[in-house]
Amino acid sequence: MDRTSITPDDIKRLAKDKGYVIIAHNYQIPDLQKIADIVGDSLQLAVHATKINTGKILFLGVDFMAEMIKVLNPHKKVIVPDTSATCPMAATLSREDILSAKDKYTAPFVAYVNSTLETKALADLVCTSANAVDVVSMMEEDTVLFGPDKNLASFVREKTGKNIIPVPGEHGFCYVHDRVLLDEIRTIKMKHPDALIMAHPEVHEEIRRESHFVGSTSQMEKYPEEADSEKFIVVTEIGMVEKLRNLHPGKEFFAVDSMVCTDMKLNSIGKTFSAISEERNEVFVDEELVGGARRAVERMFDLMRSFSVKK
Repeated sequence: MDRTSITPDDIKRLAKDKGYVIIAHNYQIPDLQKIADIVGDSLQLAVHATKINTGKILFLGVDFMAEMIKVLNPHKKVIVPDTSATCPMAATLSREDILSAKDKYTAPFVAYVNSTLETKALADLVCTSANAVDVVSMMEEDTVLFGPDKNLASFVREKTGKNIIPVPGEHGFCYVHDRVLLDEIRTIKMKHPDALIMAHPEVHEEIRRESHFVGSTSQMEKYPEEADSEKFIVVTEIGMVEKLRNLHPGKEFFAVDSMVCTDMKLNSIGKTFSAISEERNEVFVDEELVGGARRAVERMFDLMRSFSVKK
């Protein structure tokens, strides 16, 4: 088949024939979101990953997410369209950074899910942007090591009042969220003065302060239902805007055009079709790290269940 003529429906039919369930992150391009059986943020994908019954999974996202899907589904085949789709932020945090911080502070280490498998294996707990505040709030300790995202660490500190120490510090951030400037948001706001600003917690504190709502992408999905507005400025990766428009067709959403994750956009219709048709680009994980990483993820689920009971 001519790769340039492939349609989303072609991929859906092929995936069904080959027995694949398709999981996609919110930041994927619109055509890939359309073919997915499940589209969500890191927490939603992790939860869904524990409930998948089929033996084959095609994952549309970046490497650390695919690794977590594999860790939670060790006996299933997980493939990706492009093995070079990585997360630069995850690479900023090393084993040495974590061990050095633990020695210095003798505090538990919470790994943001946007991290390597090795980082998760060294963590006491894993969290996502959707549950980071709840997870840290439930911990007994007042001092917590948190990495690799310094901006999310700052947000958790604001919300919990705890001493959150970012590891590795200034070098740990998502370039998509960290480089966006408050002036960019204000410029969009001037064009749409009645629009509410909703921002991801990975952005700088000054942007969070000026936002009407701060939350993960799954939390952003719900906010338009509750907010007294028909217009929203979406301060996160541009792929999320398409999902919001599909979920809330009667409302308007304005993207920050500079907020593009180039790694997320490496996945394409053509690459996805090739990966399924040839059943290539299988995800493998270091078995020596799987046990520790899985324990850290399971502790997150345990805390979430405990939090739900207390609520």
